[in-house]
Amino acid sequence: MSSTSLKDQVSPEEWQLRVDLAACYRLVAAYGWSDLIFTHISARIPGPEHHFLINPYGMLFEEITASSLIKIDQNGEKLSESPHPVNRAGFVIHSAVHAVREDAGCVLHTHTRAGVGVSAQAGGVLPISQQSTFVLASLAYHTYEGVALHDEEKPRLQADLGTANHLMLRNHGLLVVGSSIPEAFLLMYNFESTCQIQLAAQSGGVALTQVDPRILDGVGHAMRTQTSGLGGAFAWPALLRKLDRMGSDYRD
Repeated sequence: MSSTSLKDQVSPEEWQLRVDLAACYRLVAAYGWSDLIFTHISARIPGPEHHFLINPYGMLFEEITASSLIKIDQNGEKLSESPHPVNRAGFVIHSAVHAVREDAGCVLHTHTRAGVGVSAQAGGVLPISQQSTFVLASLAYHTYEGVALHDEEKPRLQADLGTANHLMLRNHGLLVVGSSIPEAFLLMYNFESTCQIQLAAQSGGVALTQVDPRILDGVGHAMRTQTSGLGGAFAWPALLRKLDRMGSDYRD
């Protein structure tokens, strides 16, 4: 973990982004979505430079602090000092999304058992829960091409994602595109819940009822109503209070 705070060395905007991103990593760990030191959450720093914050490769998500996050460019090259490397191969997916989605303030990717499990099902996400309706309203799929090491995969991933905010990476996991860190967390919370519910429902071994497809048309309005038009920002203060009760060192 970083022992020196960067708070006085970066802009107030970047510092707030660092605190929120560190909080997001801690929340992902707290909810059991992490995969040891693997997967990433990337956040774009405001400005024309297209710089990003990402985790130091080798640290558990529960260890990450605001100051330990690494600033990188579009190619995954480090722009800030850190004793830890950046998993450049793992950033292939994130850089592909950020390159074509100006609205991508935060990209969150997981390898959860429920997410991978549903991604391996030919039918993908089924319309069998209230949670699934929010996902299905903006869902895309990308076929597995092996570990994401090659830039050649980027155009196909970008084309598959399009304007969707949820991407199911077949045989791999889940990815969400949020306009902000709080938005991305809420999207992933719902995406992960959708997959857990689907596997639980299927385990009963009985026929499943499906949601009327016409309900999907009103999902956007329903979500705005439920969050008072604030999206992920509506739940974020409560989530930060949860973290602070566990310890506030993520803010360091």
